[in-house]
Amino acid sequence: MSTLVFLEHHEGAIQKGALGVLAKALSLGGDVAGVIVGHEVGDIAASAGAFGASTVYVVDAPEFAAPLPQPRVDALEAVVAASGAENVFFAASVLSADVAAGLSARLDAGLNWDLTDVRIEGGSLVGKRPALGDTVVVDVGWTSTPRIGLVRSGSFEPAGTGGTATVETVAVTTQDFSTAARMVEQAHEEASGPSIEDADVIVAGGRGLGAPEGFKLAEDLAAALGGAVAATRAVVDAGWYPYASQVGQTGKSVSPKLYIALGISGAIQHKVGMQNSGTIVAINKDPNAPIFDFADFGIVGDLNQIVPKLAELVRARKA
Repeated sequence: MSTLVFLEHHEGAIQKGALGVLAKALSLGGDVAGVIVGHEVGDIAASAGAFGASTVYVVDAPEFAAPLPQPRVDALEAVVAASGAENVFFAASVLSADVAAGLSARLDAGLNWDLTDVRIEGGSLVGKRPALGDTVVVDVGWTSTPRIGLVRSGSFEPAGTGGTATVETVAVTTQDFSTAARMVEQAHEEASGPSIEDADVIVAGGRGLGAPEGFKLAEDLAAALGGAVAATRAVVDAGWYPYASQVGQTGKSVSPKLYIALGISGAIQHKVGMQNSGTIVAINKDPNAPIFDFADFGIVGDLNQIVPKLAELVRARKA
């Protein structure tokens, strides 16, 4: 079995989600290669070897400099043909979802999306994905090759191997319609500290914080721990915190080493976005909150009294 992993990159580094998918592909066995598309990306391609890719296909030309999907469909089509890949995996993002869908149409290939796991069962590749509002997990498969899979963000962690990769350049001729669109401006979110996708520590806030001002507690604790702040859908919908910080079924999936939930009840829609966290700590005044059923540590009490003392203790210990 041969697998190709789309290694999306940004600001000179491969995205964490893509490296996690690469690690999962390697665990399945067979030949696993990465593909990097962009302009002047030689150094980025070489870095993939440290995460287990023995071969990295590179499509490098000025027309791939902007993060536009359609030229990348042309690039992936050429790399699949050159490599003979039976599987093509993507880590979910706005760009990769567009590329995966376009590649599926171009190759008349099956696409399974929102995958949370992929494994070999009975000699066949089987994907796992949530269904019915994330209340059940179902098996999905493919009827032909290449099998295209779009993996939910945060499902897998990167695994450093310290190896080196053989870089192979693939020449691509883009379709006329693929270059019809051009990017006129690219905006970047103004933020400090790690993103919730990359953070090892996340402090998340829910309605139990009481008001938008309550997120100051979460921000202070996150700053003390060197982590990021996340939020539930309810508070995002209420305008208390930005959508980019939302964790859950309609937000992002995260897998930090430590997840601290402040005033979060633990509805299933939120659980599916953070259940892969290493250690879950819940602070809630309601002893019957569902989050205590799956938290590793639970504290029943007033978070307005507990969180400031916790942040103070963390800062004292670090000092």
